Order: sequence, then C-alpha cells, then structure tokens
Amino acid sequence: MNFQNMSQEERVALLAELRDSYAEYKGRNLVLDMSRGKPGANQLELSMDLLEASLVSDSVKTKSGFDVRNYGLLEGIPECRALFAELLEVAPENVLVFGNSSLNIMFDYVSHCMTHGAGDGPWSQLEKIKFACPVPGYDRHFAILEYFGIEMVNIPMSAEGPDMDALEALVQDESVKGMICVPKYSNPEGVTFSDAVVRRIAALKPAAKDFRIIWDNAYCVHDLREETDCLLNIFPECVQQGSADMIIEVASTSKITFPGAGIAALAASPANIAAMKKLLFYQTIGHDKINQLRHTRFFRDAAGVRAHMRLHRAILAPKFQAVLDTLEKELGGTGTAEWNQPNGGYFISLDVTDGCAKRVVQLCAEAGVVLTPAGATFPYGLDPRDRNIRIAPTFPPVAELQTAVDLLCLCVKLTALEMLADG
Repeated sequence: MNFQNMSQEERVALLAELRDSYAEYKGRNLVLDMSRGKPGANQLELSMDLLEASLVSDSVKTKSGFDVRNYGLLEGIPECRALFAELLEVAPENVLVFGNSSLNIMFDYVSHCMTHGAGDGPWSQLEKIKFACPVPGYDRHFAILEYFGIEMVNIPMSAEGPDMDALEALVQDESVKGMICVPKYSNPEGVTFSDAVVRRIAALKPAAKDFRIIWDNAYCVHDLREETDCLLNIFPECVQQGSADMIIEVASTSKITFPGAGIAALAASPANIAAMKKLLFYQTIGHDKINQLRHTRFFRDAAGVRAHMRLHRAILAPKFQAVLDTLEKELGGTGTAEWNQPNGGYFISLDVTDGCAKRVVQLCAEAGVVLTPAGATFPYGLDPRDRNIRIAPTFPPVAELQTAVDLLCLCVKLTALEMLADG
C-alpha cells in the first residue's frame, strides 16, 4: 500500500513494527560493505590464467619481434592498440595504451590542460574554469575536477542521457571548458546515451575553442542481459561536424581482468594523439608492456573479451536480479522509492523520498551495512534533493547481498514513515 494513502493509525502500527525489525538487525552485529563497485572474488578467479601463463624467454616478443622487457613503444604494443581499437571502434593509430588505470589517464589529461592547455593556453591562467557534469554521476570524476578547483555545473540526466537543451545553453559560456561523463551504462543510473544525444553532443558549438569531453567508456562491454545497449560511435559523428578534437575517450580492463593490474587506453583524434605522445615523452619511459602482451595473448581479440565478459555476466546478473526483485517486493507500490533496471554496468540507482537519502544511509551504517555515502553521485557531495543512493551489488556474496538489500529496504520504509509522522 502507498504510505501516503494509509491512515495515521496504520502508519503508527507499521512504524512500530519496522522499528522492532530494525532493532533485530542491529542485534545481529552485521559487517557488510556495498560502498564501491568492486568485482567479487569469483569474478577475479576468471582471469587467473592471465597470470599463470608466464612469459618464458622465447615468448616475450610481439609479432613484429619487439622484446617487451625493454624500453620502447611508448604508445603501447601494436597488438594491444589493435585490441582496444576493435573494442572502441577506432583505428589502431588513434589509440594509446597506458598503465592500469583510466582514472589516472583522466587525471593526467586534466592536469596537462591546467598547465599547458588543450590548444588555447593553460587553463590555470584563467580566472574561472567550469565543467558540465551529468548527474547523478561518478564521484571519482567529480573528485578530479574538485582537486583542480574546476567549478562543476549539474546537467540533469534523463533516460536518453544528459539534458541537451541545458548542455547546449551552458557551453555558450566561454569559461565552460569541458564535460566528463560515462556514455554507456552510466554510473550510477545505467543509462546509455541515445543516438540523438550522441549526435547533439558531437554537434555542440562551445564558446571555448579548447572545449573537451572526457568520454569515459568504462562499461563498454559490461552487459547484464542478452539484449544489450548499443552506444553510437561518437568519433564519426564528430568528424562530420568538424569537432573530432573535442573527444578524449578512455577505457580499461579494470573490471574485466584485475582492478589495479589491468591495462587502460585512450582513443582520440590524430591531433590529440600527437599531443598526448608529446606529453608521454616527458612523463614516462614506457608503461608495462609485459602486462600488455599478457592481456592480448589472453584475449586474442575483441571476441575473446566479449566471451570473457559473458562469464562475468553469469556471475553478476543473478546478483542484480536479486536486488531488483527485493526492491520490487519490499518497496513496490509504497511510494517511497524509484529505481532503474540497468542492462549493464555496475550499479543500481535508487531514489528514495526527498530529504531521506542521508538518513537511510546512516541507519544502514548503524546496523552494519556500509553504502556509498548519500550525495556522492553529485558534485561536492551535494544532492539537492537528498534522495539518490548508489547500490553496488557486485562485491558481496549473494547471501550477504540479500541481507544488505533487505536491511536497505527496511531503512527506506522506516525513514519515509518517520518523515510522514513528522509532517
């Protein structure tokens, strides 16, 4: 029953019942963590052959005969560039392979723009710099921008992607230097930008000549269902619009093989690739080519990556479904929450009653379940409606996940009833 339609007597009775249930959970001394989107142990096991297939002295060379143990190939080994090129639908010469982290690439790129600019002078010399931030969004993106003192401007998300009317208006401000986003299976809502949105992004006419979009394609192969979302390749659209230099795309194997020990790549226009190669010349002697060779031999090609991801899906899909089933069973029809049903990615986005997210997260923590902090999906940790909670179902075993979600639903109902009682 919708809580709004209940009588005061019914609310009082249910509130007492929920408080008793909550006290029982607190008495169980739970220690459960759903705060980050980490792969579970059984997912990590899927890639162990990558480590066990050691490279002996007669197998440390690329197809062209380059010895990966030595200096050289600053742009990455050809096999690895080709692998990412196939996944990202670009030419191998438009790919650079880095270390283990796409987040590191993004940080370094913004840092470079601050000190040397992106073609129109160093950003640090400007009085003000702004970035468009689709929200809810990824807290680590916001942390990078906040670190460099870049003002973040919220752009609401819809089921199609960012509000393009708002974005097109915002970029007419010359101090707006970029946007950072996850275009496929967005964090946390699982939204894939529609073809129309991708085309409008490619057609943007920003006032800033050096406007850049960091296109964080973190979940490009992270499907949860047979019927997958398809993200339109933005690069051909940008070429048609004369805006090819506007996009810096990044991706990694962090949630494909091993977080912290995978490989990351950047895809960009020829001009941006040339600029990044100049940066790399000063920044590093070279990234881990042994790891690059291991990965390319493990996967062979994009088909091998997709086959590997089907193994991940077999582990993750039941976890996501367990959460969605519980949300529907416990919260459906109560009027206390709304949530997405993603086709991929790593999160479920839960919107609770306005003004209640922080209280829900606090109650869960006091009963032993740690969630992503309320507000983390917005710049500066400020959710203007205090309603969004990011659920990360991937790490806990199914039994622990079920307990955590049961408690979460209880806290959502408890908090909503408390607010109604106060009102």
